[in-house]
Amino acid sequence: MRIDAYNAISQLYQTKSVSSVKKASGTQSFSDRLEFSSTAKSYQTARTAVAEAPDVRMDKIAQIKAQMSAGTYNISSEAVADKILENAETLTF
Repeated sequence: MRIDAYNAISQLYQTKSVSSVKKASGTQSFSDRLEFSSTAKSYQTARTAVAEAPDVRMDKIAQIKAQMSAGTYNISSEAVADKILENAETLTF
């Protein structure tokens, strides 16, 4: 190992001396700031509302079950056909 080469390199980089950093006079301090747009806030509100909403509407299910038990639950075949035609683009066969 060549120590003289190491000494030459250490002199180039001045590894033994510690340099101090001087602050520039008259500088202002800045801080980062994060702002959300009103669209992002609205999106977050809607997303939270959807996440908190139940997947199953138990009140609707209870009502239909009661009608089925009483024998008063009737489905119009025309209404079913209309819904199928309305959603035909999203149906996959």
